[in-house]
Amino acid sequence: MDHSLIRNFCIIAHVDHGKSTLADRLIQACEGVDKRHFQNQLLDSMDLERERGITIKASAVHLGYELDGKPYILNLIDTPGHVDFSYEVARSLAACEGAILVVDATQGVEAQTVANVYQALDRNLELVPVINKIDLPSARPEETKAEMKKVFGIHPDDIILASAKEGIGIPEILRAVIERIPAPEGAPKAPLQALVFDSVYNDYQGVVISIRLRNGSVKPGMPIRFLNAGKTFTVSEVGYFMPKPVKAAELSAGDVGYLTATIKTIKEITTGDTIAPADRPDVAPLPGYRPPQTFVYCGLYPSDNEDYSDLRDALERLSLNDSAFSFEPESSQALGLGFRCGFLGLLHMEIVQERLERESHIQLVQTAPTVAYEVKQTNGKVIRINSPAELPEPFAIEELREPMVRADLIVPTSFIGPMMKLAEERRGRYVKTDFLGPERAVLVYDLPLAEIIFDFFDRLKSATRGYGTMDYTFTGFEAAELEKLDIIVATNVVDALSSITHRSTAEVRGRAILVKLKKSIPRQMFEVVLQAGIGKRILARETISAMAKDVTAKCYGGDITRKRKLWEKQKEGKKRMKSVGRVEIPQEAFLAVLRTDRD
Repeated sequence: MDHSLIRNFCIIAHVDHGKSTLADRLIQACEGVDKRHFQNQLLDSMDLERERGITIKASAVHLGYELDGKPYILNLIDTPGHVDFSYEVARSLAACEGAILVVDATQGVEAQTVANVYQALDRNLELVPVINKIDLPSARPEETKAEMKKVFGIHPDDIILASAKEGIGIPEILRAVIERIPAPEGAPKAPLQALVFDSVYNDYQGVVISIRLRNGSVKPGMPIRFLNAGKTFTVSEVGYFMPKPVKAAELSAGDVGYLTATIKTIKEITTGDTIAPADRPDVAPLPGYRPPQTFVYCGLYPSDNEDYSDLRDALERLSLNDSAFSFEPESSQALGLGFRCGFLGLLHMEIVQERLERESHIQLVQTAPTVAYEVKQTNGKVIRINSPAELPEPFAIEELREPMVRADLIVPTSFIGPMMKLAEERRGRYVKTDFLGPERAVLVYDLPLAEIIFDFFDRLKSATRGYGTMDYTFTGFEAAELEKLDIIVATNVVDALSSITHRSTAEVRGRAILVKLKKSIPRQMFEVVLQAGIGKRILARETISAMAKDVTAKCYGGDITRKRKLWEKQKEGKKRMKSVGRVEIPQEAFLAVLRTDRD
């Protein structure tokens, strides 16, 4: 194969701007899938992706397309658009020489569009700008062109107008991909040098590794070595994604495909590693990936303690396929044995939980999410904690620091006031305002991550009537007035419900949690007191009244003293039960706390 005829590219855009639909049309134009087997969102292989209408995992497909009498090979990678899955975009960009930049003609340049474009430019990728959905009545292609020129410096004449739904502009996009995106560099005769950009666990084949070959070639039976892991394996199969895996005799420089090998456990592979021949120690590793930083954490526990080992196996399989997900064992007095899991955001956490329940058939109990904090101790040592349970005693803490993010809020100019009010309610610090045009602006704020992971995005959508978008990047840790908020149920501290919160919002948050718990915990035969406190100071209290039973129902008339004796006996019984009784907190109560609004 002439490698000058290969084009490796991905599609980047904000969520719901039409990436997956455009990928469908490109596959159809290249006749990559038989008409009988074609379905919408072809590259979204997970049920979750189809149900939610979003791309979660980057997917690759190997296509053939003839232009001006030349047979080209197009390796297309469809990428997610949500901020929580931006690490998938970064991995895809490393395997490409170019990218199709898709912008919705009705919504214009959005926050995640900007973030993805800067990632692509950092890697010196060639961009093919496309304005999608021009068939809609509310489309404003000329204004969108002006925004793209102002934000990215793209000349309006280089932008292709298209409608992926109607198939408009697809031939022009394919021609632009071939003419503007350079062919991959590499020497087929050189020693093997391949980048691992994804991996997935298959029950029948074991670990299936997605690779991009920079130099050399690889074929079945070849001994290979993973440079970072330092382990050697024998290749058992190579091939292309079309989009289903199809075997090939070999892969060579410039190709994007997959390989399977004699890999026994999923812990032996890391995304971003370099594959080289086993007998060539002189091959240098390729630039990998900056490890994604997880700042949102929660506990995942099996509903049935007997499922603990099954949950551990499921988490290991998922961590191979999702390098931004991390976990470590932990135990809770209320929930037993489980795992402390790290995520990039709340959507990422929600997707992981749902995948675990669907793919492994394990019922889970999830604790309230928290973010990572830094603690400067009185002895000068700085530690990082992922759970309120890890917080040292107050006398050992000199300073408590919270993670901060730089947030870009793209909103219509008529909603600047409500958005600034919302950001300042969440302890945001104003940085600047940039105008994309007469009707849209970018508000830049420094915000605590803990203030935006719960419901900030929902509040942003409400405040802007659905037109606002947000993207954020981590900037570092800053000292703040933070306290550990304990939730006490019947005199017992429930560690799974504890959280670290700012002193100014502790009482409001504690009271909101107690109201939710009061509605979710069933009534007992005795009175149950719910409290929220910091240290020995109680901030809020709610009471679940005891179940009422009429013990005098069978007393018809007679002396009142008989009824009083029964009432006193009932009171003593409830008092004794209260001292020894145990309140079981149902899973619904933990989920109710997770959904606590901060209005």
